[in-house]
Amino acid sequence: MTDVLTSPSSTCAAPAAKTPPAVRRKAVLHWTAVHALGVAAALFFVLPFVFVLLTSLMSDNQALTRSLWPHPFVWHNYVSVFSTPGFLTWWRNSLVYAVCGTLLTVVSSIPVAYALAKFRFRGRHLSLMLVVATMMLPPQVVVVPMYLFWANQLHLSGTLWPLIIPMAFGDAFTIFLLRQFLVTIPDEYTDAARVDGCGELRTLLRVVLPMAKPAVAAVALFQFFYCWNDYFGPQIYASENPAAWTLSYGLESFKGAHQTSWNLTMAATMLVMAPVIIVFFFAQKAFVEGVTLTGVKG
Repeated sequence: MTDVLTSPSSTCAAPAAKTPPAVRRKAVLHWTAVHALGVAAALFFVLPFVFVLLTSLMSDNQALTRSLWPHPFVWHNYVSVFSTPGFLTWWRNSLVYAVCGTLLTVVSSIPVAYALAKFRFRGRHLSLMLVVATMMLPPQVVVVPMYLFWANQLHLSGTLWPLIIPMAFGDAFTIFLLRQFLVTIPDEYTDAARVDGCGELRTLLRVVLPMAKPAVAAVALFQFFYCWNDYFGPQIYASENPAAWTLSYGLESFKGAHQTSWNLTMAATMLVMAPVIIVFFFAQKAFVEGVTLTGVKG
């Protein structure tokens, strides 16, 4: 029996084929084009924010010049804004409006969305169509009769209650998004809970809600941002009472009182934007996941 001698070269793996220069050049050009568009889009959104931040740190005289970089950095501008009479009150009102409005909207919308997604009853699709149809009605259409109702019948003009109380009765956009997500939850989970003796409320709280956390987080953020940035509502119901102003409405008054102090106006603008940016930064994963999943099925 003859031994077969194997040459060292035959045991080595074949060298990987080199990428042709034309292919490499095309890949580099593609990478550059994609990232250049991404960088351009990022700068488009970031530069206005940077401009506001840098202007808020300038002195009174420098803010009126063409200078783009503060020298020196005047951090005391933010102290001056906070010490402005009424600013802390506007901050408190915005926080109360946003937090209460968000909680009431989410708590009142979840049962409606659950019923539209999991209950089988006559007129279910018609009910969903009516909910969606309310989103097509601009608030300006009903603002006059609603104002007369809150001002003349309940005497709540000059407060934020006309904006907070209606949120305890659900919101069409929130109901629609939650319903779209709950439809994607298999019925086997709710059926198994009912077989184990759970009622509908317990099924909702113990089975459905833990699985719907991304959607709940997304609609809660939507509602928080809406309440925090709302200008139309406080202008209609709270304009006559400065103690009930929110930051969005009070900022207009602040800008009018500091027409030439652009540094203070920009500092106030940064303080108004800061909570929204911070909340979105920490909750962006749940927000994106919830918005994405609400459109999977419906």
